[in-house]
Amino acid sequence: MTKEEFDKIAPTIPHEPGCYKYYNSNNELIYVGKAKDLIKRVSSYFNKVHDSFKTQKLVSLIHRIEFTITNDEHDAFLLENSLIKNYQPRFNISLKDDKTYPFIVIKKEHFPRVFLTRRVIRDGSEYIGPFTGVFAVKELLNFVKQNIPLRTCNLNLSPLNIAKGKYKVCLEYHLGNCKGPCQGFQSEEDYSTNLQHVKNILKGKTRDVIKYLKEEMNTEASTLHFEKAAVLKKKIEDLQNYQSRSTVVNTRLGNVDVAAIMSDESNAYVSYMMVVDGSIIHTKTLKIEKKIDEEDKDILSLCVADFRDTFKSTSQEIITSIMIDVADENIKLTIPKVGDKKDLLELCEKNAVIAKYEAKKKAVLSVKEATAADTLKVLEDLQDALQLPELPSHIECFDNSNFQGAYPVAAMVCFKNGEPAKADYRHFHIKTVEGINDFASMSEVVYRRYFRLVKEKEPLPQLVIIDGGKGQLGAALESIEKLGLTGRMALVGLAKREEEIFFPGDTESIKLPYDSQAHMLVRRIRDEVHRFGITFHRDTRSKGTFKNELESIRGIGEQTATELLQEFRSIKNIKTLTERELTRVVGATKARIIWQYFNSAEE
Repeated sequence: MTKEEFDKIAPTIPHEPGCYKYYNSNNELIYVGKAKDLIKRVSSYFNKVHDSFKTQKLVSLIHRIEFTITNDEHDAFLLENSLIKNYQPRFNISLKDDKTYPFIVIKKEHFPRVFLTRRVIRDGSEYIGPFTGVFAVKELLNFVKQNIPLRTCNLNLSPLNIAKGKYKVCLEYHLGNCKGPCQGFQSEEDYSTNLQHVKNILKGKTRDVIKYLKEEMNTEASTLHFEKAAVLKKKIEDLQNYQSRSTVVNTRLGNVDVAAIMSDESNAYVSYMMVVDGSIIHTKTLKIEKKIDEEDKDILSLCVADFRDTFKSTSQEIITSIMIDVADENIKLTIPKVGDKKDLLELCEKNAVIAKYEAKKKAVLSVKEATAADTLKVLEDLQDALQLPELPSHIECFDNSNFQGAYPVAAMVCFKNGEPAKADYRHFHIKTVEGINDFASMSEVVYRRYFRLVKEKEPLPQLVIIDGGKGQLGAALESIEKLGLTGRMALVGLAKREEEIFFPGDTESIKLPYDSQAHMLVRRIRDEVHRFGITFHRDTRSKGTFKNELESIRGIGEQTATELLQEFRSIKNIKTLTERELTRVVGATKARIIWQYFNSAEE
């Protein structure tokens, strides 16, 4: 897959966490990866020059891309692990079956122990996890040990053994880490109360604990015990980042199939997940074109049967949102309302919704392998609809943006032969306009663009689209007339909501057929100028806002502000830093100034 081929499908990949799968021309899975943001991660393979020969080879073999959405990065990590083990793609590191992620187990026994394990035994014990950050979980268990007394020994504390006085308390009892149930100093009822607190923490119900720790941290800080406050802050961060539940791996589920469907008038989108021993090992999303007026129930029944046959599923339970027909009457159909199965079904439904949304986006953007004849036909249709004197093989579109009158910018995108010509994209900082004045801003950027093209003797576009109302179109026309370019290119406005096209001076607008390829091309151009402009404006606004606030601190200049932003990325991060952390970057004097500024502001 070339970069140009990838650019055509890139708009259909979402900004969501999940796993991506690369297939070669023989439809073999060659690589599985995880991402916090799928489009950013996948794009990096095609937008960068890779030093590694292995990566270069991988990119050259990619023929098709699939992805599966997860709820967060944690689940993406676990799903990647599961898929690699099951498929063993040749470009992935080989993962052995014994390399499993750890769980926290609450043992089924008298006075249950709580500890970390990599072995899941079906003995009725409760397993929480799995976890990807082992160190953080160990820190959490240490926190539990220091605050909630539980036993750590492996003695058989049956009522009979305790009554016989078989055991004596150990050092943990004398250190205050255990209340001595082995010698009858603690009842099972009292122990169960402590155990419930532990379960709440391990299952993510940490709000009360965090609230308590924050109060302790503030108390230590107010008495100038900053090191103790820093230790408490670290514990709070570990609790806030701690995740106890995974939708992708859940030992409670066993073997099940999960299927969901989303449909419209002409198509159905079916998502399927196969779960074995509590882990998702297969995922698939399919688009079905409806030939007749079929019900979702019938489509889903057919697809589930096909998926089960393809992936050789033997599970005796299928989780769905609607009742379907199954060939084997012994198979249990479950429509969950709450709980783990409901979470899994919602994840499956999320993938079906994403598939439906991205398919519609693909249709709108005309993301398909178009021949030169197809492109020519679209441009001819647009020329005919707008009664243009020339074929619009070169189209440019303008849009401007500001934030409450601050950081006014504009963007221009260029399409040649119906495709984005990104090398010709331009963005503009507004230089001559004060405050909010979209008309004057549009006049300025149109004048600057075509003054330069004329000066450099570059070809002019056949069609110029102004994304805005008649006022902006009129302002753009003034610049065209001032440059003496009247009649040398067609100038039209595009209403922001109604997507109607109008010429200067016309009272009636032109509405292209909604499902026409010409209309889709115009919408694609408009969406692209919005994307390009909004990205530029967001970057400009962020840099300006951050630097202005930092530079407004007396004694802090542009260089110091730039150093801080390069190191810590945002003003939000800088506000949370300690004076010692700031000193490492800007020195003790400036660190004191910055820390006092933000902390006095908060007070």
